[in-house]
Amino acid sequence: MKKTIFFYDLDGTIIDSSVGITRAVQYSLNKFGIQVDDVKSLYKFIGPPLWSSFMDFYGFSKDKADLGVEYFREYYSEKGILENTLYEGIGEMLKYQRESGIRIALTTSKPMLYANKIMEYFELDQYFELIGGSELNGDRSEKDMVIQYALDEMKITQNDEIVMIGDRKFDIIGSKKFGIDSIGVLYGYGSENELNSAGANYIVNSVLELDMKLRELGKI
Repeated sequence: MKKTIFFYDLDGTIIDSSVGITRAVQYSLNKFGIQVDDVKSLYKFIGPPLWSSFMDFYGFSKDKADLGVEYFREYYSEKGILENTLYEGIGEMLKYQRESGIRIALTTSKPMLYANKIMEYFELDQYFELIGGSELNGDRSEKDMVIQYALDEMKITQNDEIVMIGDRKFDIIGSKKFGIDSIGVLYGYGSENELNSAGANYIVNSVLELDMKLRELGKI
C-alpha cells in the first residue's frame, strides 16, 4: 500500500532539542535541591510526557510533578524553546514531500503552543497540514491520543496509508494501536534495541536514509 500521509514526531526526529529540554529539566530539579551535572542522563526526559518522567525517574508525587512541570516551563518558555537545532536535510525533505502531494502532520507530546512556535521559527509550518500536540494542562500528552487527534482532525479513514516517523518507543507503540506502520530513526534519542522491541516496521540511521525510505514507501 502506497503511503500518502506522513506523521512526524518532533523532538529527536525533526529537531535536536536536547539542549533546551535538559537545561529546563536541570533548572526544575535544582528548585527541589536536586543537582544533575551529567546532562546526558536527562535525555530520558525527551519523548515521554513530562509528568510521567518526573514521577518515573525521580519518584515525584502527582502534585510534586505538577510543580516540576511548572518550573520546567519557567525556563523552557523563555529560553529552552529556541535552544534547538534542525537536523540537516529535514527542511528540504519536507518541502519535496509536500510538493509531491504527501499529507504531512506533526504528532508530538510537546504542548501545541510550543510546537507551533518551534515550527514557525524554523519556517517548517508551511509544509504541515496539521500540528498536533498536547495541551498545557497535560491533556492529550500520550502519543496515541495525539495520533487519534490527527486522525480526527484530518478526517483520515484509511490508516494503512499512513506511516509514523519517530525516535522513541512511544512513537512506535502509539502508532501500532491504530495499525499504522512506523519508521524508527536512530539519529534521535532512542536505541535500536528500544525501537526493535517496540515493533518498528523499519529503522533508519540518518535523515538521508529516512528520505530514501519515505520516497520508496510513498512512491515519490
